[in-house]
Amino acid sequence: MKLLENKKALITGAARGIGRAIALAYAAEGADVAFTDIRLDDDTESLVKEIEALGVRGKAYASDASNFEQSDTLIDEVVKDFGTIDILVNNAGITRDNLLMRMAETDWDLVIKVNLKSVFNMTKAVQRVMLKQRSGAIINMSSVVGIAGNAGQSNYSASKAGLIGFTKSIAQELGSRNVRCNAIAPGFIETAMTEKLTAEVRESWIKNIPLRRSGKPTDVANIAIFLASDLSSYVTGQVINVCGGMQM
Repeated sequence: MKLLENKKALITGAARGIGRAIALAYAAEGADVAFTDIRLDDDTESLVKEIEALGVRGKAYASDASNFEQSDTLIDEVVKDFGTIDILVNNAGITRDNLLMRMAETDWDLVIKVNLKSVFNMTKAVQRVMLKQRSGAIINMSSVVGIAGNAGQSNYSASKAGLIGFTKSIAQELGSRNVRCNAIAPGFIETAMTEKLTAEVRESWIKNIPLRRSGKPTDVANIAIFLASDLSSYVTGQVINVCGGMQM
C-alpha cells in the first residue's frame, strides 16, 4: 500500500518548483491532489496531466491564498469536488528582496500578506473540515532564513519566522483532535527563484553547505511525504530543516 493511498491533498502555489514536486510526490504515493496557483496556465494544465498519469485525480484551482474570502471559497470547492481534505500544504510564497534602507513599504506588506497571511487564511478555513473528521496534516513551508535571518531579506525572513510561531501555536490548538501541524524549512533549493542568482553567488552558498551541494525540490517533497503520512503520526509542532546542514 502506498503511503498516502486514498488521501486528499490540497497544495497552494504548486504550479512550479517545490510545490509542483510535492504534488507529484503525493500523487505517486496514492493521494488525489488539488492545487492552486494565482492563475491557470500551461504549467497548471501540464501538472494536472502529470498527476493523473500516476493513476490518481488532479485538479487545479485559480485562487489567491492571501485573500481571505477566496481561501474560504476554495476550501468549500475542494471539499465539494474531492469529498474532504486530509492534507494541506501551505506553499504559496514570494520574495521582494532589498536592504531595509531601500525596501518599499509595499514590498514589506506584499511579502507578509502572501507568505504569512495566506497561511492564516487557508488554515482557518481548512480546520473546520479537519476538526470535524478528527484527523488532518497541515504542512507550512518556512525557510532557513526564518530561523537564521538573511541580509536583504528582512521581509521574507520575518514572514517565514512568523510562520514557525504560527505552526507551533496551531499544533497546540488542534492536537487534541488529531490534527497535526508542522513546518519545513528549506535551504538552498534549485528552483526558478535560485536560477536567477549569479554563478558566483551560487558557489558561495554551496561552500557553506556541509553536504556541498544545493538541494532539489524532491528533497523537500520527500519530507512533505513523511509529514503527511502516518509515519509521522506522533510528530507535530516541529520545524524540519532541509538544507544540507547549512542550518544546525
